[in-house]
Amino acid sequence: MQLTIQNPISCYGIGVHSGNKTQVTLKPAPKDLGIVFIRTDVHSLDNKIIAGYANVFDTSLSTSVRNSANVSVATIEHIMAAIWGCGIDNLIIEIDGPEVPIMDGSSKPFVFMIEYAGLKILNAPKKYLKLLKEIKVEDAGSEIFACPSQELIVDLTIDFTSKAIGRQSHIFSAENNFKEEIANSRTFGFVHELDYLQSKGLAKGASLDNAIGIDKDVILNHEGLRHDNEFVRHKMLDLLGDLYTSQSHFIAKIDGYKTSHNLNNQFLRKVFSDPYAYSFVDSLS
Repeated sequence: MQLTIQNPISCYGIGVHSGNKTQVTLKPAPKDLGIVFIRTDVHSLDNKIIAGYANVFDTSLSTSVRNSANVSVATIEHIMAAIWGCGIDNLIIEIDGPEVPIMDGSSKPFVFMIEYAGLKILNAPKKYLKLLKEIKVEDAGSEIFACPSQELIVDLTIDFTSKAIGRQSHIFSAENNFKEEIANSRTFGFVHELDYLQSKGLAKGASLDNAIGIDKDVILNHEGLRHDNEFVRHKMLDLLGDLYTSQSHFIAKIDGYKTSHNLNNQFLRKVFSDPYAYSFVDSLS
């Protein structure tokens, strides 16, 4: 059955790119609504934005969505991953700015909010997207290959020249626990990239409190990593969050190599461009 949350809950945080403090309030939603953002600071335009793959317009630094009035919300992937990981189907996300706060750089704070708010069962069947044929997308050495399966299985590999990361792989399936295995894995970045981004007026809110910092081959965070392969687990988190802009629960075997927000969105667009590539079903059987 579909799920929403039982009670509203709010948090404050800094936008990693804007550096602005933003309030987010999660609110219960009716059946079949899906995941919808509402920009409470926008009054003269349509301020409702469906968190759907077709509304994704910028994937350069994060996943951003906008509506037909060009009202947008950036950096949605971590909260989308948390919503998916908690099994939530319908949710209203009120936000008083253009960027979801980065919190600690992972999905863990959003999972905590959802659990604290409680779950509410809705009288409607859950919507699953079952992949029916092989789908492959490639871009500059990165790749996603998906094929039909009876459950969601994601096998992801990343490969960096930095010895702090190197080559890492991780497999996540329906039998795994998102909260324990993926949710607390933080975003990461390199010092030289941060200097460049900040020179362009970006990454104003980035710090070692909300990201893993890397200087060449050295991890800068004094507390170290939360997992030995935290980097690939975070990329898994990003992929799962981006997949949930399908507004449905994927059933497929997905192999990814050096994935990105852009590639993740390309994959969804290719799936939905072929009506014979998928079907919506009400159960996993």
